Amino acid sequence: MNVLTNAVLTTGPGTASRTSPISVDGHTMAPDRLLRYLQIKVHHLIQDHDWDSVHVVGGYDRQAVISAHEKNGKLFNSERPTAQVNGRDLVIKAFPGADYVHHYALIIATYLFMTGKAADTVTYDLPDPAVSREAVKQLDLDLDGDLVIVGWGLAHLAPPDGTWTYGHGYAWQRTQVHGRRVVYLGFLHSIWGDVAGRVVTRLAELGARDVVYVGKVGALNPDIEPNTRLATGNTSLVGGRLVTWPDFFGDFATAQPGVHTGIHVTSPSILLENRDWLTEHAGHAFVDPEIGPMGAAAHRAGIGFGYLHVISNNLARHYPADLSNERHRDVVQRRTVLIGQIRDIIADRLAARPI
Repeated sequence: MNVLTNAVLTTGPGTASRTSPISVDGHTMAPDRLLRYLQIKVHHLIQDHDWDSVHVVGGYDRQAVISAHEKNGKLFNSERPTAQVNGRDLVIKAFPGADYVHHYALIIATYLFMTGKAADTVTYDLPDPAVSREAVKQLDLDLDGDLVIVGWGLAHLAPPDGTWTYGHGYAWQRTQVHGRRVVYLGFLHSIWGDVAGRVVTRLAELGARDVVYVGKVGALNPDIEPNTRLATGNTSLVGGRLVTWPDFFGDFATAQPGVHTGIHVTSPSILLENRDWLTEHAGHAFVDPEIGPMGAAAHRAGIGFGYLHVISNNLARHYPADLSNERHRDVVQRRTVLIGQIRDIIADRLAARPI
């Protein structure tokens, strides 16, 4: 397979940038796995038709054409970017975050290249920060010192008999755990990268005292098998700078069996995590797009933040499980066990020292 240089131009809002596909042969995912990852992300109108241009913008528009590849059956994070047809041109509308728009443009361009289609038709336009802030301000909860648990796996973390109350692109329910008010908050759309940081800022404005993020990270240590361990920590490398936050878990989570800790790396897109990137960050522990922005936002707001994640894939060694086959039964079963461990650690943390 030919190697193309990633020539994405990162510019300001309102300026369209052309997106080139990544260098496929240099990526940490094997080409067949990478293609499968892209196929489950790319809107069906792109997979089924050819377009003169594909332009990715920030906009949460559920009235546009919904992708046939949305993750039906999931309680949260089920929605994909939507599409608007303008003759021979296609506009893709992703939730308005700079990292997400950039990431999705890379996904489309790389998919088109890998399937033998013209990839030079893909452009993107970063959303204005004011638009991103306004989109996140649709989140409106009555909080008063609550612990907010946000992210993935909430169907297994929240009380099974609880009722979800729906807002604009999100749902929540409240309970008490060892005397502490706890709110479980899930989003129907992705809160990728910088959007996740804005969510923490918004939760602090609404009165949250602590935020815990439950999700998935990639391991940079080749010895960690996916879906067998949990990750936590209080430091992330964000844009070349280390960011540390007041850790909700303190030393509690790291003392539990099967929980790894270390310095996290914030990456705006899985597509950018090639072998050169891995060499540069090999001394770190984990990678994902959200933890760093969330921790930085919590630090600025003066609230506690903690993450407790399933290690879902390994960038340094190829294992049978990776980001291309997350829906396989064995993967789901293993993650269900780990989610149960996350639930117990959070509860035990509150029982040991209510905050």
